[in-house]
Amino acid sequence: MNIKTRHTIYLFVTAMIWGAAFVAQSAGNVMGPFTFNCLRNILGVLVLIPFIRFFYGDLRIDRLTLTGGILCGFFLFLASNVQQMGLLYTTPGKAGFITASYMILVPIVGIFFGKRISGRILTAVVLGALGLYFLCIPQGEGFSNVNRGDLLCMGCALLFTGHIMCIDHFVPKTQGVKMSCIQFFTAAVLSGILMLLFETPDAAAVKSGLVPLLYAGIMSTGVAYSMQIVGQNGVDPSVAALILSLESCFAVLAGWVLMHNAMSTRELAGCALMFGAIILTQLPQGGNNKA
Repeated sequence: MNIKTRHTIYLFVTAMIWGAAFVAQSAGNVMGPFTFNCLRNILGVLVLIPFIRFFYGDLRIDRLTLTGGILCGFFLFLASNVQQMGLLYTTPGKAGFITASYMILVPIVGIFFGKRISGRILTAVVLGALGLYFLCIPQGEGFSNVNRGDLLCMGCALLFTGHIMCIDHFVPKTQGVKMSCIQFFTAAVLSGILMLLFETPDAAAVKSGLVPLLYAGIMSTGVAYSMQIVGQNGVDPSVAALILSLESCFAVLAGWVLMHNAMSTRELAGCALMFGAIILTQLPQGGNNKA
């Protein structure tokens, strides 16, 4: 098996892990969103430390890696907690697809940084907006009836857009796995502050949600983020983003299999439109660009 194929498999497995994590996050809300994310990110830090020792041989951190980790961790803290609160009111499948709309938002936000937007991207935006409408607005109802969880997940998608752009800025200049560890530590500390302010951590609640917590902390946070970093080093960015966007499909499948969250024909049509928009944003442009 060549390196490119192996790294493609890493990204595919990462998308599977992240998709199933929506179910784990929904089940983990028994302990409170801030408590869940604080403990989840602590587990992520503990998982990454052996990776750091293996890849770099030491735990020393340069200033740029520290700065990037803190800034990315701040965005991760905001996005993950808004998403976790959204899962109190919506299903894992819907949350997965709405969150995946960051793949459409990234090129739009890029306009404000001097990047041009093509007609293809504009088409994707229209498809994505239509998909969100079918997914979030019940038939015969208006915008006043949008589920609170859907709105929170839309905000989460915008925050993850900031997170992606922050990572894109820092990763080429820093030690990636170390920066991930710092971002998890930052998110854990900030989530812990809100946990102490707004929640009452309860050992019984943590125990009842221990399995989803372990999955989200070890697999989704520690393992999957590490696999993403390794995988993207060997795969074209457009192809990598497309593979990772499959997490939305796996979120729907996991919700259906594990939590019996059936979706209506209208909601499935919304998912299909959004996924089509996601694919459209990631297709290579022009005749000379290859995926």
